[in-house]
Amino acid sequence: LLPLAACAQTAPVEGVDYERIDGGRPWQAEPGTVEVVEVFAYTCGHCDQFQPLLAAWKRKAGKDVRLRPLPAAYDPGDALARGFFAAEAMGRLGQVHQALFDAIHRDYSLPARGTSIGEVRDFLAARGLDAGRVQAAMTSPATDAKMNAAREFAVRSGIRGTPTLIINGKYRVQGRSLQDNLRIADALIATERAVSR
Repeated sequence: LLPLAACAQTAPVEGVDYERIDGGRPWQAEPGTVEVVEVFAYTCGHCDQFQPLLAAWKRKAGKDVRLRPLPAAYDPGDALARGFFAAEAMGRLGQVHQALFDAIHRDYSLPARGTSIGEVRDFLAARGLDAGRVQAAMTSPATDAKMNAAREFAVRSGIRGTPTLIINGKYRVQGRSLQDNLRIADALIATERAVSR
């Protein structure tokens, strides 16, 4: 009975550890998978601290789990979020995602406030992306649409701060620590797997 009692104590509690999102929808639904969206901001110190934990967690999460970072694009002019979507569109996000965090929180080669499109373009170009293509992608209608969709997802999901994990568009994780967020995410992923069987 003791192991069962321990499991009961660690099971996430709705209204405490997570909230159910009324009418929630995944960001990019993919059949047979569980989507975990990390709503983040490059300028957020907690998001920066979360990256190595997420990377380690992702390696163990299972082949059916899709971890999708998504900038909290509340400001349509957010150059860092636009840089994210440009790099993603060019298939180079994996190459520059952590570098953008490092540039703000360790190298101080990008400002934490008021970063311009030109600064992000030049930063990405210095990491091997074509400057002209980056500029075009950052200011494209496709990126405008992604920025709007990301904002709508964040509002619809009730995001109150970053980082926030959203599971399958249905649950907003609200752990007491970064590690607690991952514990709760694991339990909600197990719930989603059980529902899909």
